[in-house]
Formats: sequence, C-alpha cells, structure tokens
Amino acid sequence: MTENATNVLSSAEPPDVSIVVVNYNTGYLLDSMFAALNAAAASLRIETIVIDNASTDDSIDVLESKYPFVTLIKNRTNVGFGRANNQAIPVVRGRYVLLLNTDAFVAPATLVQTVDFMNNNAACGVLGVKLVGADGTLQPSCRYFPTPWNVFLVRSGLAQFFPTTRLVDDMNWDHASIRQCDWVPGCYYLIRTEVIRQVGLFDPRFFLYYEEVDHCRAVRDAGWRVMYYPYTQVTHIGGESAKTEGAITDIGHQISSLQIESELLYFRKYFGLRGVLASIVLSLLADAISIIKRILKTFDIKEATAAFEHISAMLKVLVATGFASRPTR
Repeated sequence: MTENATNVLSSAEPPDVSIVVVNYNTGYLLDSMFAALNAAAASLRIETIVIDNASTDDSIDVLESKYPFVTLIKNRTNVGFGRANNQAIPVVRGRYVLLLNTDAFVAPATLVQTVDFMNNNAACGVLGVKLVGADGTLQPSCRYFPTPWNVFLVRSGLAQFFPTTRLVDDMNWDHASIRQCDWVPGCYYLIRTEVIRQVGLFDPRFFLYYEEVDHCRAVRDAGWRVMYYPYTQVTHIGGESAKTEGAITDIGHQISSLQIESELLYFRKYFGLRGVLASIVLSLLADAISIIKRILKTFDIKEATAAFEHISAMLKVLVATGFASRPTR
C-alpha cells in the first residue's frame, strides 16, 4: 500500500480514485482498514486523504509513523463527519472519490469492480455496495428516503399493517441484483468527481447522520443515478466513532441525540415546519406505543425507560435547534 500510494503522489498523472477517510478515535482500526485497501488496490492508482477530527487516542501517531504517504488533515476540534469530508474537496485529484469509514473493510475485488461499474455506467453518480456485519449478516445497503410517516411505522412496529408504504430499509429481497435506489450508506460511498463539482458534497448542518441521505437527494435532483452494486461486499462494524459522542439509547434501533437532531434538520429542509411537527407527533405516538407494549409485557414501568429517554432527548433537541431551524454545533 505504501509503495502504491507513493507512486501515485509522485506522478503528475491523476489517480483513479481519491480515498477520503474521516477518523475520530479509531486508531485501533486503521491497520485493518489500510490492509484491506492494500489488498484491493490492484492496478488502480489511488491517493488517500485522512481527516482526523481531533482524536484523543493514538490515531495521529499511527498515521504519521506507519502511513506517511497519506495526506493528513488534522483538525483541532471535532467538526463532524460531513464537514470533515468537505475539507478534502480542494485536495482530491482522482476521477472518482471514495468516502470510506475506518470501520469499513473492503473485500479484495471491491475497488476494481466498483470503479469498472462507474466507468461503464456514465449516468451513475453515486455507487454503494453490499454491506455485511462482522458476522456476515446483511446490513441495509440499498435504501429509500425517510419521511415522518415511514420512520413512524418502523419505530412503532406497525409497518406490517401498511404493506404498500415504502420503508427506508426494504430487506425483503436477496440483494443480489444491481438496482437504482434513493440513497446508499456513507461507509462506502463512491462518487464521480464530476458530481461533486456540480452539486458539492455534504450540507454542513448535518454534524453526523443524514448527510449522505441529503447528498443523494441532491445527486438525484441533478439528474444522476444512485446505484446499488451487489457483486462485492464491505464488512462494516458500525458506530465506532459515534461511541465517543455520548450515550446511545436502545429503542428499536440505536438513536442518539445527534441522530435525532439530524433527522429533524432533514425533515425541516425537505418538508418544512409542518414536517418537523408531524415527525414530533408521530415520534411521541411511537414512544407511547412502545411504553404501553413494554408495560403490558412485563408489568414494570422501568422496562419503558428507553422510550421515556427518547421523548426527553427529542424535546430537548427540538428546543435547542429552534424547531430544527439550525444545528446545535
């Protein structure tokens, strides 16, 4: 990997792919991530740009001592995932830009196959791949845009009663075919550089979560396709950086204050104040349903703690953001 990257940086010829990695306290994952990239680079010319978001672990030492070929941008404060990725825009030189999480490990064929797909499909602006967990379990990889209604159906457990509603995550197919979708997760996010020049990258109001959802909307609105590619995969651990950003509650899925904030900001951006209010009302209803279910099941109100905590966090975020009119950081 070091030799390949050095060759790229010493040559006047632009690389095929600019790989952009945002790191926050995940120094222990860097060796595994770079080893996977090394195995996947093949004949592709790549450059690697790492933005460190003021890590307090040994990340900087690892990067500077083991990976001197990396273009390293060191932030004094944690500016968030979206804003950190944006910092790479003036630096990238590749025909394609790959946003890669430190907890996402590419299969050996992933880079070559996805770049070949982009080369042969000029209308594809953003490409994602099959994502699996460390145990091989399929993760949501080909997703639809969230709305206050479809988010409510999942959180309330009522989705089965509305089979015609398109949910954010449709897992009821084998994920074995190429298809167009609304958005793909940002842990492996291959973008045509032309698209970034046209529509930009991430909206800085999203500190963490929803930045790729918002970006895919902009990409699609500009006439490009967002595609899912199933013939290779990325092992994604998930949530490693977010673990250091405060407690995460367990209610259906992991929902942190950061995720609540980004969701409300997204709904305000695309559905206006009415969308935010609808989201709040439906979220309160979903939490009430969760509380009732848990109490009826265990006859212990303590079992409903997570739902109460979510209600409290949501209302605090609503006030702090001025009804989702501004980010808190």
